[in-house]
Amino acid sequence: MSTLSEAPDDLGIVTGEAVALEVRATSWPLRALGALIDFLIELGLFLALLFGVTTLATALGVDEALSRALVIVDLVVCFILLPTILETATRGRSVGKLAVGARVVRDDGGAISLRHAFIRALMGLVEVVFTVGGLAAMVGLFNRRTKRVGDLLAGTVSQHERVPRPRSNAVGVPEALQEWAQVADVARLPDRLSRRIAAFLAQAPQLAPDSRRRLATELAQEAAPYVAPAVETEPELLLAAVCAIRRDREFTALSLEHERFEQLRRSTTSTPHGFPDR
Repeated sequence: MSTLSEAPDDLGIVTGEAVALEVRATSWPLRALGALIDFLIELGLFLALLFGVTTLATALGVDEALSRALVIVDLVVCFILLPTILETATRGRSVGKLAVGARVVRDDGGAISLRHAFIRALMGLVEVVFTVGGLAAMVGLFNRRTKRVGDLLAGTVSQHERVPRPRSNAVGVPEALQEWAQVADVARLPDRLSRRIAAFLAQAPQLAPDSRRRLATELAQEAAPYVAPAVETEPELLLAAVCAIRRDREFTALSLEHERFEQLRRSTTSTPHGFPDR
């Protein structure tokens, strides 16, 4: 029997509570673009500070050894200290990551800490700055999650958060079945069958005509025992009507249940009539 499978989780992140997270890994081009933006910002800051340090050292007549030490401090501050503080404070984001819609998280999906950010920044100095991104690009190309060396050592991964909004797959009762829907009795469908019907109706426009007709017929035959009275119509129209009827009736039932719970809450939290409110 044909079934409609769901898209696998790109990252395969499973939390400590064994809950699979549906998140996507940031693609290699986006990671490269974000890293380039961050590198240019850090390089500009480094050159600006270097110019200031050189000018000050020349004016004060500082010896060569101290000047070299100041250059090293400038390098550490711009390429290690500031990225570490920024990623820690923003929970895995930087200017480049904000631009491409990415965030660095732990392998279990949690927010990174100072330790993770420091390891990534320290390795970034080697694989991004000293090798002009060559090492990071090479490792990311051969990694399914586009991890660089810093991510492998720190146990982090870049997830893409800027994803398109899911389209609404809500369907209504077809006009040809409006009168039938007023008297139809549609029992609760098994969860698996209900999910398959919903997935079919969402994907039907992208299916080939033969596959679309065959799947609609199979699903309509499985749903027929839960529908009365029987009606002669196209299988796909019947599935749309069944989904709409069950959705509306379950929504009504949940609304009534919410109202009853609200009445019960008011009756249990309010004081009896005439009782002083202390």
